[in-house]
Amino acid sequence: MAAGKTVKSAIEELRNAVTGLDHAIDSRLDRERDRGEIEGEVRRVNTDRSRLAQELDQSQFRANRLEEVNREVSRRLVTAMETIRAVLDR
Repeated sequence: MAAGKTVKSAIEELRNAVTGLDHAIDSRLDRERDRGEIEGEVRRVNTDRSRLAQELDQSQFRANRLEEVNREVSRRLVTAMETIRAVLDR
């Protein structure tokens, strides 16, 4: 009977070891899947950041250009008002 108990005990230990290995493999696969999802999210965030940086640069360029145009319009208005005053003063 001792040999039968030893075999049953060995089989139970083997079963426990295989179950533990299954759990370890499942955990590892879950971590790898999570890691892949995180890496994908990081790539998406970097893509968005690049796009937003480009849009910001374009907006800044446009704002600078509008400021230049505004100064030019103001200069021309001042010139027109001075011309009108000069004509009226004559």
